[in-house]
Amino acid sequence: MSTGLKGYSPFGEIEELGDGLFRLNIGPQHPISGQGRFIVITDGERVFDIEMDIGYSHRGIEKILEYKTFVQGIVPVERMVMLDTSNILMGYVGAIERVLGIEPPPRANYIRTIVMEINRILSHLYALGLLSEAAAWNPAVFLWTTADREPFLDLLEMLTGARWSYSFFVPGGVRADIPNGFIDRLRKTLDWFEKRIEVYEEAWIYNELFRMRTEGMGVVSRQQAIDWGLAGPNLRASGVPYDTRKNEPYAAYGELDFRIVTHNAGDSYARGWARVEEMKVSVDIIRQALDNLPEGPVKTRMPPRPKPGEALFRVETGRGEMNVYIVSDGKDKPYRIKISPASFRNFFTIEMLPKTQEVLLADVPVLIYSFDPWFLDADR
Repeated sequence: MSTGLKGYSPFGEIEELGDGLFRLNIGPQHPISGQGRFIVITDGERVFDIEMDIGYSHRGIEKILEYKTFVQGIVPVERMVMLDTSNILMGYVGAIERVLGIEPPPRANYIRTIVMEINRILSHLYALGLLSEAAAWNPAVFLWTTADREPFLDLLEMLTGARWSYSFFVPGGVRADIPNGFIDRLRKTLDWFEKRIEVYEEAWIYNELFRMRTEGMGVVSRQQAIDWGLAGPNLRASGVPYDTRKNEPYAAYGELDFRIVTHNAGDSYARGWARVEEMKVSVDIIRQALDNLPEGPVKTRMPPRPKPGEALFRVETGRGEMNVYIVSDGKDKPYRIKISPASFRNFFTIEMLPKTQEVLLADVPVLIYSFDPWFLDADR
């Protein structure tokens, strides 16, 4: 076995394996989003294996949480996915509330729902911009999605005091009520954003060049999506109408009426299209929450210590269902926390695709980023 180009990985950037095969390392620099590494086995054209190097950026968040009080753990948990902090945090806070035996006030549930759907829009915008870049189609789309996040970031700053990593959800509710002027500003932003979604559809989703680059590529059948544990928009793009917000409602989702976006093609194009449609659903959910926002307090008093016990909480993050399991021994810190994020399960599907269908080397970036991967989510 001879080594090709020398590089930063233990194998070099490219390692010759014999029989015309090579091991190609993509990463561990910032390939597009996240400090991770893909290991690709290829003959230069066809891909025979994709391995996600899970563990490369592991930070031990679950272990860290065992040494933090329930409130102190909020900040480390948010670091799992900085683009989707409120949805990630909802899983942690929801599990704590079940251990503590408390319920947030109705107004807090509605405010949480509004913030989580704003965060879902931010997450999907980022994913769509990266998919466009990975397809080498139109780099302007990433600039559009980046700029279009700004009005929502301004709103979150107005509400939480931060544009990034809000730490706004706490056990028992939210840190503060909605400030004056926030609702009117949010409604105007939603009206503007709906027109921007139409621009994305006309210039991107319905664009023939982009469709040629993504349709029929990386197909995951309905049964494969179920067997491989696919999650989120990726699962629904393969025809499985499962959404934790509907199937196991939390916050205010059980009191709101919204559709589950599904497609049947299960390819890279469908996964991108599903996220565009889900942003429309998020706009609808936010409007309903604003129209039905109840009066009252936004926080319930948190008891000093929980009773010994355990709790599981499921939440639909931007990348799919995340499960948070907490074991309490009666102290102000969790005895054990286990987090099952969506990205880890989505990575497994990416690894399975070259084993079930032809994947070309040029399609690898499109294939991977159609699943909206987040390494620091899987590598918590």
